[in-house]
Amino acid sequence: MALVLKSDAFVDGSEIPRRYTCEGDDLSPPLAWEGLPKGTQSLVLIVDDPDAPDPAAPRMVWDHWILYNIPASCGGLPEAVAAAELPEGAGAGINSWGRTGYGGPCPPIGRHRYFHRLYALDVCLPAELGETGKDDLLLAMEDHILAHAELVGTYVKETLREAV
Repeated sequence: MALVLKSDAFVDGSEIPRRYTCEGDDLSPPLAWEGLPKGTQSLVLIVDDPDAPDPAAPRMVWDHWILYNIPASCGGLPEAVAAAELPEGAGAGINSWGRTGYGGPCPPIGRHRYFHRLYALDVCLPAELGETGKDDLLLAMEDHILAHAELVGTYVKETLREAV
């Protein structure tokens, strides 16, 4: 069985409900996974938006949520998981707002895509990665990825819907 990432809040390729965005409650969506490969020691979850700031002319990838060292025994994360509720040993990296934790979709223009990527690793990563961003995490993951899964949601702000 291949590694699978899913959510009860939205299906792959569909719109992320407002509740999980800056226009709603800005809560992290519930996520579940299955099919971890043999030898998985930890998981990494990265949620980012490659369409920033404008999908017609993207200039950067905006990082919304970065988690690492999620235990292999963990089968998912509940809705609105707070830092204190993360599985024991899990760490949070710095997102594009310069803080840890989830920051929901909040596109300034157009419909953006939000990639939820889950990586199964054959190691646990150094705890100090929590003080860094995604680039350092990706470097530390190199040569340790056993499998990955992806869940993509989209969002456009209510005030911008007519223009899209």
